[in-house]
Amino acid sequence: MEASVSTGLGNSGGRWHWPSGPQLQSIAFGSWTLAVFAFLYIPIIILIVFSFNESRLNVQWVGFTTQWYHELFQNAVLVKAFKNSLIVATGATILSTALGTIGAWLMFRYRFPMRNALNLLIFVPMVMPEILMGVSLLILFVNMHLQLGYLTMIIAHTTFCFPFVLVGVQARLEGIDPFLEEAAMDLGATPLQAFWKVIVPYLMPAIVAGGLMSFTLSFDEYIVSLFTTGPDSQTLPLKVYGMARKGLDPQLNALSALFVLATVVVVLFSQLTKKRT
Repeated sequence: MEASVSTGLGNSGGRWHWPSGPQLQSIAFGSWTLAVFAFLYIPIIILIVFSFNESRLNVQWVGFTTQWYHELFQNAVLVKAFKNSLIVATGATILSTALGTIGAWLMFRYRFPMRNALNLLIFVPMVMPEILMGVSLLILFVNMHLQLGYLTMIIAHTTFCFPFVLVGVQARLEGIDPFLEEAAMDLGATPLQAFWKVIVPYLMPAIVAGGLMSFTLSFDEYIVSLFTTGPDSQTLPLKVYGMARKGLDPQLNALSALFVLATVVVVLFSQLTKKRT
């Protein structure tokens, strides 16, 4: 009698054999992973394809056109909102990166009273509901008699962005050689020079990652921006949401396609930076 060995679903020795338990788990896990990726990326692919659809309704494909991209760049309202988003996101990123890096280094380098309590409070903006943060910041700005605009939005965005930088830099500091700073000062560097020329280059991957995270969070923020914006500083998410409430607009497809492309470029840039470091 011939003995057959099951190596998977298929014909072995003239007989069909079902996969074994581990093989079934592998097939199930692969199928589930494929389904998740399909759920995530198929809508994005459809959105990009329909950004070139000639039909304004975007219900079915009619023909190829780049009309919506031309109209998008001619849309003065969206262009101004995009510039506002860049101004706010850039300002918030610079402040968040500086505050997060310096704060992480001070909490790592020095011991002071209430250090653990302060470290715990840093996580509060990360977990606080956005609507609560938006309302509380609005009340603060009104009581301080600050006119709502670019300044209030940059402050508000920095509030919830800098903890992400600080946490990332803290994680990087956990693996630092404690004698790097001392070695630099033994060679004649001042504490500030040692920090700038030795510690900062070591922390650069975490700083870049935190800066990219801050820019993304700020640029995409809607709820906090809704409470802290002024009439001349409304950002792109606010305008896009207002357009989406009116119905389907092919310009939004074109805008989303451009942002997908920009996201891919940023991810590739971050990966190249990571490899070089």
